[in-house]
Amino acid sequence: MSIRKCGEKFQRVKLETWGAYMGLTQHLNQGLNSRRLISKSQAQPYSNTNPASIESRFQDPKFFESIKSSLNFPSPTREIKDLSRAYIGQSVVIHGYLGERTDLSKNFFFVPIVSKELNHKIQIVSSAKQPSGAENPAHQQLKSVGAGSPVAVRGTLKSKAPAKGDLTGTGGVEIGLEGAYCLNEFPKDIIITSNTRFPPEERHLQLRTDRRLLEALRFRAKVASICRDELSTNHGFLEVETPLLFKSTPEGAREFLVPTRRKGLVYALPQSPQQYKQILMASGVPRYYQIAKCFRDEDLRADRQPEFTQLDLEMSFARAEDVIKCIEVLVRRLWKTLLQVESLPQEFRRMSYREAMSLYGSDKPDIRPGMEIHDVSYLLPVDLVSKVTQDLDSICDVLKIHISDDPIKTREFVNSFMDSPESATFQKNPEGAPGIFIVDSRAPLRGLQPFGFEAAENIEDVLSLEDGDLVVLQARKRAPHTGGSTPLGNLRLALHSQAVIRGYLKKPEGFEFLWIVDFPLFSPTSSSDPGQGGAAGLSSTHHPFTSPKAEDIDLLWTEPLAVRGDHYDLVVNGVELGGGSRRIHDARLQDFVLRDVLQMSPSRLEEFSHLLEVLRAGCPPHAGIALGFDRLIAVMLGRDSVRDVIAFPKSGKGEDLLVKSPSVVSKEALETYHLQLRE
Repeated sequence: MSIRKCGEKFQRVKLETWGAYMGLTQHLNQGLNSRRLISKSQAQPYSNTNPASIESRFQDPKFFESIKSSLNFPSPTREIKDLSRAYIGQSVVIHGYLGERTDLSKNFFFVPIVSKELNHKIQIVSSAKQPSGAENPAHQQLKSVGAGSPVAVRGTLKSKAPAKGDLTGTGGVEIGLEGAYCLNEFPKDIIITSNTRFPPEERHLQLRTDRRLLEALRFRAKVASICRDELSTNHGFLEVETPLLFKSTPEGAREFLVPTRRKGLVYALPQSPQQYKQILMASGVPRYYQIAKCFRDEDLRADRQPEFTQLDLEMSFARAEDVIKCIEVLVRRLWKTLLQVESLPQEFRRMSYREAMSLYGSDKPDIRPGMEIHDVSYLLPVDLVSKVTQDLDSICDVLKIHISDDPIKTREFVNSFMDSPESATFQKNPEGAPGIFIVDSRAPLRGLQPFGFEAAENIEDVLSLEDGDLVVLQARKRAPHTGGSTPLGNLRLALHSQAVIRGYLKKPEGFEFLWIVDFPLFSPTSSSDPGQGGAAGLSSTHHPFTSPKAEDIDLLWTEPLAVRGDHYDLVVNGVELGGGSRRIHDARLQDFVLRDVLQMSPSRLEEFSHLLEVLRAGCPPHAGIALGFDRLIAVMLGRDSVRDVIAFPKSGKGEDLLVKSPSVVSKEALETYHLQLRE
């Protein structure tokens, strides 16, 4: 029976790229919402050290033959994605992963080969007999290979009718098998179905079977390429690699230390290339950038990793405005090229830190939902203030969120939220629990009776209230804003998030970029954030190299907490993409900030002596920025965690569960590095 007639007799199975790979019948990216099919104990790790087993393996000639075969295979003549009807009749060699075989008879089968990139496939047609009638040894060779194994295949490209719904791009052609080379066997104890989800301990299989993860890595590479091209070609930046073995300096975050064999001496992994790039500015490099690895030993969150990547750049003879314009051009190109978003403004909106904290309760606000915060302290009766806080001199802020036109549904939402774990933090706020009110025209004073007649009327005017609105009242200390958020700002986000999750509100769309500017240069220290360890009770809000605003320099000595830094954060949809500043370029001013404002000890000052000496050597004014590269990719792809856009991320405990790091150090290694473990 000819191949064509056999194909007419048997209905060919529809093969989708990911379903074909490894025997899946559905797309493997469904595995994200499923469970692991087998436990770790069922999969047999490679740890066979039995001497008898090793000896028998070496005595088996097939063992060495299989190794030789896997090392001697033909190079590909075409990539799977490039195969088309234009090459029909040609002999081709392709490389890829073997899919699930479909046996139509004892002597005839179909099997897909998935491309090396795991995003294309082509069907292999194999018969036990060659067209000449002779035996086809490749038939049995390929038939003995399990799904998921890497293979090289040789054959003749043939025409075939595309299957309905074929998504592979090679549906009009197939390959008649003439030669097969198994390059490695995929183990049978690793079972994959449409319900399979691999744990972090098997990250290699997560990457191999989850389309979203591989797509993120490809997208990440494209972003890096565009960043390099834009900065190097269009803006004249020079890519310079800076050292990873640095020294310990008190910049703010905890560092990772690297011991040496010289007793008492350690390196520190850099929190950022900050000092090196400032040194480059004094070295005659006018515009520097790199995609840099950075390290911080801090508590991990969804958007934090102990090691992370940032797009780092610095410009000499530059002001903040020069850096901001450069980044806006780069961001517009990224969004246009990769997301097909052409509606970003020529200039992003700017908002002061004070305005952002007052209106949204956050220094990285998502402004898309609205829900602005208003200070209504001057409108409220004392008896109402006393119900939400014990400090009658507090500031009372209010916001509204429109949950539903029906007050009953709004009340249902409020009750479910207040009963949920998400509300516990807000109800235990030491400055007072929030006051919750629901606008209802059927109730006295439309549900605002505790405000009193006059205050209720004024609140309605300020907030433009409608039936079903949820009104939240929150007290806070009468003091300038510090930190990154307020309790009401956090509650604003939590209420909106839960309203979206529960279907009361639609998820906001689009991208709203903001520059947050005019941050305080210094903040009060706390037990949780000792800053740079000075004796003044102050810490640099960002780092001690940030320049003050020119108009605020006179306040450095008299009122340092009132000084604004020439700092700027790029924020989109409530996510801080990065931050930068104009730097202190004068050694005298840098020394004054470290010594007199922060009041660092002489030993701490000595740790910055190299930088002061560099600045003293006629360093030009300079400014720069660092964009969180992992976070940038996550935002562009709409991923909730940076772990979804990093090839080998650390866990919530800072562990690489695949390679088992960090690992226990031996006693001998401890002695080599003059270390001793505490009991």
